[in-house]
Amino acid sequence: MLRPALLATALLAAALPAPGGAKAQRTLTVGMAGIPTGLDPHYHSSNNNNAQLRQIFNPLIDLDTQSRIFPVLAESWRNVDDLTWEFRLREGVRFHDGTPFEAEDVAFSFARVPQVPNSPGPFTPMVRTVAEVQIVDARTVRFITREPTPFFDRDITAIFMLSRRIHANATLGDFNQGRALIGTGAYRHVSYAQGERHEFTRNPDFWGPRPPWDRVITRYMTNNGARVAALLAGDVDLIDAVPVQDVQRLSNDPRLAVFTTDSITTSYLMPDTVRDQAPFITDKQGNPLPRNPLRDLRVRQAISLSIPREAIVTRLLVGQGRAAEQFAAPSLPDRAPGLPPIPTDLVRARALMAEAGYPEGFRMTIHGPNGFIPSDADILQAIAQGLTRIGIETRVEVLPPANFFTRATAREFGMFMTTFTTSTAANMLRQVVTTRDPVSGVGPFNRQHYSNPAVDVPLIEALRTMNAERRNLLTAQAMRAATDDLGVIPVHYLRVSWAAQRARVRYDASPIWYTNALLASPAE
Repeated sequence: MLRPALLATALLAAALPAPGGAKAQRTLTVGMAGIPTGLDPHYHSSNNNNAQLRQIFNPLIDLDTQSRIFPVLAESWRNVDDLTWEFRLREGVRFHDGTPFEAEDVAFSFARVPQVPNSPGPFTPMVRTVAEVQIVDARTVRFITREPTPFFDRDITAIFMLSRRIHANATLGDFNQGRALIGTGAYRHVSYAQGERHEFTRNPDFWGPRPPWDRVITRYMTNNGARVAALLAGDVDLIDAVPVQDVQRLSNDPRLAVFTTDSITTSYLMPDTVRDQAPFITDKQGNPLPRNPLRDLRVRQAISLSIPREAIVTRLLVGQGRAAEQFAAPSLPDRAPGLPPIPTDLVRARALMAEAGYPEGFRMTIHGPNGFIPSDADILQAIAQGLTRIGIETRVEVLPPANFFTRATAREFGMFMTTFTTSTAANMLRQVVTTRDPVSGVGPFNRQHYSNPAVDVPLIEALRTMNAERRNLLTAQAMRAATDDLGVIPVHYLRVSWAAQRARVRYDASPIWYTNALLASPAE
């Protein structure tokens, strides 16, 4: 995700000689909170995976830190008509082993995406409308879509290009073991120890400006205290997911610089509204309930009213966030206007529980990933306390992200919390809330199989509407239906921070919430 400012920095860094005529090697060491769930770039669409793999692989086009599209492996593109998109490929690009990047590789990459097995969060929505990839000539490809696809250019920023020669039979294991980690990106894979460390080296044949770092080391450090201690000791140059309680302290340290931004990430709860019996939900004696209480809208309304959103943001997160009233961050242009804040109202919540037939409540466990977002375990505990106050005796279980997402996708939980990052509200609804349909590729993150025609009908129409004004009206209609039915319960919008050694690193804080060397530049 190189932006113009970083491109200029990279060019300047390349032009300046080191003192004494010797070229000093620049090494960037990053302490990263999240561990990738897999290194196949088509395996799991998650921030941790996508951010790290962007250093090795490239898409045709990408989003900058302001969510604007810019050219990468495609130097230009155009919407020929409602069903045709044409891309002109950059000349002279090679994979790290010298294999040329060709038009056939584009067709191969798009065909591969829906074939990747056992994905806990597939990329299929981004390619779902592609009917055909036409190779016009050696440097020109055309995508023919089955229906008008207004977000096609934005969607394919998530699709990394692989080689039909190198990756034809590559498995997740091949990528995780490094054998298939061969891309066109600014950095080459050197070594990987799962859950511990990933090392990269500058690609000397990179098609773009010379990357400013000769060597990049990512150390996976899920423990907040250890990550901060490593920064203070000078063992790492940059950390992400700065604990909210440490933001001010690190900001006041003259040796350090803190980089903060509002993200386009929403945290949410996803209850099981479909099955008659939901896992981890019983009466207060531990016996099965005759029916799944989460299927009742009144229970979901009570749950939402019990969440202390403002207290979570102001006290627990020390202002590093904002209470959510819908599934789209405030900066997104197509979010539903005018939705009111969701209050915390325990009296009304208890009344709703009684109306639904649960005056004494029930027992439930809520699950979530640990170390996936700042203070996630603490947020879950705050939610559990609110639920307990309305009679839902709640315990919390947090899991390593890879384990959590596998189990959530297998529908092993009654209710869980996670997040979704997107540059459009329509995409959030399409991927998380719309009725799950593997054939058409919608709803891949709808892990509880929620279904509501009042959401689906306007949203599917929005996704094929090229007129932006009409599309936004339809998206807002779908969003209002989703927030009314609470098949997904919004919690908060994330504010995210990075901290770095002031004398060594500047960081371009990304609302997309990416941590990688492409957004870091030398401070000197």
